[in-house]
Amino acid sequence: MSTLFLVATPIGNLEDISSRALRILRQVRMIAAEDTRQTIKLLNHYEIHTPLSSYHEHNKLTRLNQVLSTLAEGDVALVSDAGTPALNDPGYELVRAVLHAGHHVSPIPGPCAPVAALVASGLPTDAFLYLGYLPRKSHERQQTLQQVCDTPYTLIFLESPHRLLDGLKDIQGVLGDRQISIARELTKLYEDIFRGTVQQAVEHFTAHPPRGEITLVIAGKQGPKELWDQGALDKAISEALQASLPATQIASQLAGVSGWSRREVYRRITEIQKE
Repeated sequence: MSTLFLVATPIGNLEDISSRALRILRQVRMIAAEDTRQTIKLLNHYEIHTPLSSYHEHNKLTRLNQVLSTLAEGDVALVSDAGTPALNDPGYELVRAVLHAGHHVSPIPGPCAPVAALVASGLPTDAFLYLGYLPRKSHERQQTLQQVCDTPYTLIFLESPHRLLDGLKDIQGVLGDRQISIARELTKLYEDIFRGTVQQAVEHFTAHPPRGEITLVIAGKQGPKELWDQGALDKAISEALQASLPATQIASQLAGVSGWSRREVYRRITEIQKE
């Protein structure tokens, strides 16, 4: 049977591709690309003349049979517009279909923006949770963040420049003022990595509007050195309520320092408000 090769391609710098990846791209019968306009630049740079076909979110159903038919004759390579295919693109469905048809699937590892941003962040790398793009709408972002607010793992998200500030404000509101790394334009000429707290990031990117591809790396929840007693918690809650902070923000911020879970803090806020 033939093989579908999942070939990682550069996320910016064209030199970031392995000799094995180049050999595979030359040898396969067809390259299925998420964005042919981007892939053709890479192929032209390395003088690769393999037939190219588009395979993306909007044509994945109609092009699936084409890929399977080509696999009946020989190997095929799948590439995304940049980085590792099958992450945040329709490669997942294709891999399942190819395996179901009895063909082989082989990854050709290489560039990956989430991993590159993680290892350069200065945050813990031993355990992390990658969740792709943050939702576009604020209430959906907050729901996503609430689901992971108590996890100790480093969090990785992708974000677009025009939504970054709104996303940072939701992150601060739900997760609190944690340490964050914001990587932009990785491997490109204007590569930039911001490291600091979420509040510092809000101030920085308010003054310097961001551009380019963005990866967020956020510290996981850190346990406190000592569990607060209820009196100390109640006092902190009362002060926050007097400052007119929303209950969800109070719960997130106090959970990070008090040792109480976010749910427990929120329950106590509700009790105090009723009192």
